[in-house]
Amino acid sequence: MEQATRTQTQANRPFEMDVKAIRAKARKDIESGAVTDTYRADRQAVLKLLNEALATEIVCVLRYKRHHFMARGLNAEPVAAEFAVHATQEQEHADRLSERIVQLGGEPNLSPKGLLERSHSEYVEGDSLEDMIKENLVAERIAIDSYRQMIDYIGEQDSTTRRLLEEILAVEEEHADDMSDFLARR
Repeated sequence: MEQATRTQTQANRPFEMDVKAIRAKARKDIESGAVTDTYRADRQAVLKLLNEALATEIVCVLRYKRHHFMARGLNAEPVAAEFAVHATQEQEHADRLSERIVQLGGEPNLSPKGLLERSHSEYVEGDSLEDMIKENLVAERIAIDSYRQMIDYIGEQDSTTRRLLEEILAVEEEHADDMSDFLARR
């Protein structure tokens, strides 16, 4: 109800923007780059979440790469190929998260030291092709829930980060669906 009233009130008044004030603010604190004083999220908390997501993506890249090379057995070829595609997409996620961290004035934590502790997912090698598929599905389900919670936490406070996380979440859901389909075929 409150949102509807606010939206109706906004619709009844003309849009006005103080361009001079925006220009003046843009020149102030110029060293802050993309982060202006209208940024509403807790930047340090967002940076921590993004670095945890980054660690998760790196662990996923490493796990998918290993599984790609270690996949053996009947019908392993299409599964191994899918592992390779997923590894590439997870690396793209890591790159996008690193870019956003830098935009927010942070530093991407790419150190191998503590990587597994920062990651939400685990690195499990798997003994068989089926084990590998299951471990990747578990990791994707962890990523899905993690990204959803991050999105909920950020809410409307940082629309750019939220949109990035939503885009990554959509791909993680596709990955989970792919792994689930492979299990159903076995």
